[in-house]
Amino acid sequence: MSPKTQPRRPRRPRQPRQRGLRIAVWSLVTVLVVAVGLVGVVLWQNSYDMDEQRVTIRHGGHSLNGVLAIPKDGRKRHGLVVYLHGDGPVDATHDDGYKPLWEANAKAGYAALSWDKPGVAGAPGNWLDQSMDDRAAEAAAAVAWARARPDIDGDRIGLWGASQAGWVLPKVAAKAPVRFVIAVSPAINWLRQGRHHLLAQLRADGASAARTKAAIAKSDTTRRLLARHATFEEYVKTMRGDPDGMTADRWGFISKNYTADATEDLRALRGIPVLLALAGHDINVDTADTERIYRDVLDTGGALTVRRYPDASHSLLRQSIEQSDVKITLTALFSPRSLFADGFLDDQRQFLKDLGRRRNTTP
Repeated sequence: MSPKTQPRRPRRPRQPRQRGLRIAVWSLVTVLVVAVGLVGVVLWQNSYDMDEQRVTIRHGGHSLNGVLAIPKDGRKRHGLVVYLHGDGPVDATHDDGYKPLWEANAKAGYAALSWDKPGVAGAPGNWLDQSMDDRAAEAAAAVAWARARPDIDGDRIGLWGASQAGWVLPKVAAKAPVRFVIAVSPAINWLRQGRHHLLAQLRADGASAARTKAAIAKSDTTRRLLARHATFEEYVKTMRGDPDGMTADRWGFISKNYTADATEDLRALRGIPVLLALAGHDINVDTADTERIYRDVLDTGGALTVRRYPDASHSLLRQSIEQSDVKITLTALFSPRSLFADGFLDDQRQFLKDLGRRRNTTP
């Protein structure tokens, strides 16, 4: 049989290759659809029912770079919650962490005002140069600025403050007309708070008796240095050249503020509706001490409301979430309102709504 008449070998079927290509294409399409869906969920979950605008507040010869969040309810004037940060380099939105709170305010008919700390997000100055009185003067200037706006009801301006702001809130109330206060995990006495935090952290770490004794001795030495107004250089020398994370700016900040105690200042809040929010797992603040003193000073007249959140950490996030960076990130992306302890957002919304009812029934 000649080569021309020999039968051709049958070709291998192409069906498996084609099927594999289709599977790859559909897999890619599925991945893209899921990715687009996830992006959509993130955008939807991080959209809030309020309008945000950047604002500038003049104070002490410099500018405060702020954000004003206004409810989308069609009203021409709103009450206002002025936000006072805790410790650290915090920007106006607290890396967007305030936005679920602002939305809760908006649902009650209140706007929110917050600003970058000095030196944060390009703002002029250095927050570590501030005393608690400096912070209070700054906030009082923000209240005055807000009262001059036509879209803010000057008779419905109050304060929201967390942690370190506990020393600032009553100082502001002594300087400016404040109608209410929301105090979140506030401390009373700087030195007592520091010792409470130190011991709580050591217990959480399972520290040995020897390590605990050494840590207390180091803390006592630091207190003695502060009491005699030691310089940062003296501090470093006393610590044998190991500042253990302390910087000159931070030492200056502590030196200005370590005698802070809110007990007497809280008298400025008497007669003002106060919501005190306390966490069940707070290693930063002795919440029992805080509640006792708030009740001693403010309970007369029934203007104090205390809410405890057993599942919350110091920041009023769910403790189970805060303990994991992965959980915090995923929850912040896909369900940011769920970061907070059960009832925390609703209680603040209800507190603000009740203020309106109380105002309407006042003779």
